[in-house]
Amino acid sequence: MPAALIPALVALAPAVAQSNDLAAVQQHLQSLGTMTANFTQTDRDGKVLTGTLTIKQPGRLRFQYQKGVPILIVAEGGALTFIDYSVRQVQRWPIKNSPLGVLLDPGRDLSRFAKVIPGSDPRVLSVEANDPKHPEYGRIDLVLAHDAAGPAGLVLQGWVALDSQNNRTTIRLTNQQYGVTVSDSAFAWNDPRRNAANGGHR
Repeated sequence: MPAALIPALVALAPAVAQSNDLAAVQQHLQSLGTMTANFTQTDRDGKVLTGTLTIKQPGRLRFQYQKGVPILIVAEGGALTFIDYSVRQVQRWPIKNSPLGVLLDPGRDLSRFAKVIPGSDPRVLSVEANDPKHPEYGRIDLVLAHDAAGPAGLVLQGWVALDSQNNRTTIRLTNQQYGVTVSDSAFAWNDPRRNAANGGHR
């Protein structure tokens, strides 16, 4: 091998490794199917909430918060919906305009808007995803662990989401269960604007 090629090959190796890691994450998201997990959410002020997360690909997600928290987040029908039952308010926006879009649209080509973030622990894979053409959509940093029990040999550990105002929300997952039976009705929700008497979150 010509000596002049050695530096070029050494420089190419990290790029190849990153491409392989991104491909593995892409395969994980495409193989996800369904997932349930417990979550711990920490906002920029340090406030901590807990609950259960349900995902059904493509495009469905539900954050069911702990008892006493009058908030629900549901993704379905191409929209992400934030419901605050305490003030009877509903906000909706396209999933693709949210950092969570990377989780809920596994058909998107990660190589076009995501990169692997080098870390010191080879068991952990961190991926930063954002649309450079639309910084107002925010950014998400996914954290996955190499684990043969998960789809494509990975288990989603959580993520850090930054919105367009740089507000940070950290989600940590535990008790991840893949391939569970999840009905489409799991993503239904009561509209407090139509049913003011209903104080439930389901």
